[in-house]
Amino acid sequence: MLPGVGAKGAQRMVYRLLARDRDAGIRLASLLEACMREVGECENCRTYCETKRCPICTDVRRDTSALCVVEGPSDLLAIERSAGYKGRYFVLHGHLSPLDRVGPEDLAIPKMLDDINEREVREVILATSSTAEGEATAWYIARALINAPHEVRVSRIAQGIPLGGELEYTDDGTISHALMGRTEMRS
Repeated sequence: MLPGVGAKGAQRMVYRLLARDRDAGIRLASLLEACMREVGECENCRTYCETKRCPICTDVRRDTSALCVVEGPSDLLAIERSAGYKGRYFVLHGHLSPLDRVGPEDLAIPKMLDDINEREVREVILATSSTAEGEATAWYIARALINAPHEVRVSRIAQGIPLGGELEYTDDGTISHALMGRTEMRS
C-alpha cells in the first residue's frame, strides 16, 4: 500500500512487531487511525494540517506577495528546511498527467489562479519536479498567468549541479539543465 514498501518489506515489519514489540504495533495503529481521521488540507495552501489553516498560512510574518507552487507536502517541507524562502505556498498534490487523466481541476489549479488574482500575488515560483510532467505543469501554470489581471513575475527554481557535486559523476541531463540555467557572475 505504501510507496517504497513492497510485500516482503511489509511482512518483515509486521513480523518484527509481532515478535518483539506488540505494544509498539498497537500504538502505531492508533496513531495512524488518528492521523487518518484528524489530518486534512489547509483551506489556503492545501498542505496537510490538523486545523483549517496551517501554521505557514497563519504566520503574519510571511510574505503574502510571493507564492511557491509545489507538487506535494514533502516538497514544501524540503523548501522550509532550507530556510531560504519566506513566502506562502500552494500544494498541487501531483502534476498534470494526461495519460493518468490528471488535469488542472484535479490539482486545483483554477483555485490557485483565483487566489493569485484575489490576493494580488506579485511573484509565483514554480517548484515542480524536473520530470516531463513537472515541466508540463510548470509551463501550464506560467501560460495561465499571462492572463492575470495584474502583473505577476513567474520564475522556475534553478536545476542543475548540486552544491558539492562533481561534474564527472553528474548525469548528462542535469549538466544540460545547469548549462541552460546558468547565471552571470559579477565582480
